[in-house]
Amino acid sequence: MSALSESGTTTPRYCAQPPQTQPALPPDLSPGRSRAILLVRAKWVNGTVLHYAFLDQGGDIGGPEQLEEVRHAFRAWKDLGIGLDFKEVTDPTESEIRIAFRERDGSASYVGRDNLLIGTNEATMTFGWDLTTRYGKATALHETGHAIGFAHEHQNPFAGIQWNEAKVYEDLGGPPNNWPHEVTFENILRKLSKDEVTGSDWDVSSIMEYSFGPGLIVRPEAYRNGIPETLGLSAMDKERVLQWYPPLAAKPARLEAFQSTPLQLATGDQADFEIVPPETRSYQVGTFGDSDVVLALFERVDGELQFVTADDDSGQDRNGRLTVKLVKDHSYVARARLYSTWGSGSIALMYW
Repeated sequence: MSALSESGTTTPRYCAQPPQTQPALPPDLSPGRSRAILLVRAKWVNGTVLHYAFLDQGGDIGGPEQLEEVRHAFRAWKDLGIGLDFKEVTDPTESEIRIAFRERDGSASYVGRDNLLIGTNEATMTFGWDLTTRYGKATALHETGHAIGFAHEHQNPFAGIQWNEAKVYEDLGGPPNNWPHEVTFENILRKLSKDEVTGSDWDVSSIMEYSFGPGLIVRPEAYRNGIPETLGLSAMDKERVLQWYPPLAAKPARLEAFQSTPLQLATGDQADFEIVPPETRSYQVGTFGDSDVVLALFERVDGELQFVTADDDSGQDRNGRLTVKLVKDHSYVARARLYSTWGSGSIALMYW
């Protein structure tokens, strides 16, 4: 995503996405399990309420109107009908996403669940130029797209881009970006693994795609003269986000204590169940079978689901387990998102 430079030229200023974490997977893990973990790892459990907080009121790039553009961007994703929700909070320690406006830092965001690895006093998303322009509005959409788990589209291995690497390093190393080689490599030249992307199509119209001027791309020949600015969500953006975060069921099925419930899931799919414990005590909630699953528990408080705890057993020879005190007649929701299955392929969820 780019913005006009301060001089009024068309030299792009780009989002400098921090490097994504890479899971430490066992070397003998099967290719299928590895691929599934890489594909799903950045995505949130569907149904999560992502809390965001502003660390300043527009910083050195503007006033409160900058904050409103970020709110608009979150609403644009939510208005697609996705299962994620977004709630603004005033206390940064109660947020997963913390936003600052700092021209010196440029525009950037951590991707998906990488936000959880950042200290609660640090920004996870920054904006370095005015968001009230058409380019700025698109930047807000782009960075919030990173926050919900999407990477740069031009790094899609299926794009088949052959770069004029010397020209790319030269252009990005000069103003207004002034990027060192490693930042340029991580944000433009490095291709994602095929295991990390959904489908096999490059969406040149995606909000996650950079614009590029002429001379940077050698192939495909159609883009030698550059890639135009994308200013809104593409049809494929909308399709992909609904694939990962489909609308939630109005009321999930009830999970009864001590009753094992089979899960019929494909990679990336999720099952949701309501738990209303018959007595107050310590319980275990867990999966059974040969599977990699991220399991999360939420409690309904004043009509809103609040995160309680989670476990991610991906790449490990065990099943996910949550040990937690549940209160009689309170309402909880257990959400299980599947990475992969192997062996018999049969998995189940139970609490006891």
